[in-house]
Amino acid sequence: MLNGQKLFNRRRQRARTKIRKVAAGRPRLSVHRTNQHIYAQVIDDAQGVTMAAASTLDADLRKSLKIGSNAEAAAQVGKLIADRAKNAGVEAVIFDRGGFLFHGRIKALAEAAREAGLKF
Repeated sequence: MLNGQKLFNRRRQRARTKIRKVAAGRPRLSVHRTNQHIYAQVIDDAQGVTMAAASTLDADLRKSLKIGSNAEAAAQVGKLIADRAKNAGVEAVIFDRGGFLFHGRIKALAEAAREAGLKF
């Protein structure tokens, strides 16, 4: 039997393998979710560098958020990561949902990043 963590890692690897096939040199927008917070990074895999990062733990967001574990907080992180990516010179990314399903907070973050101008 496989436990939950092993299944999660399998889903994450499956998603990353598919992303590598279609990335075409674009950086990836990687998302991680916990029960209390959500994190996003724009990563250039060719150079192994994080170009931009945002989370509900950022001082900018922490003051304005009541709670870091809802769709509203995820949407604000999406806007913030899009702004920081644009400042780093990134216009187009490929979305890496990790092992998480594309709904709820993950979807809210992605839609907010798209509305803020990131293309994926």
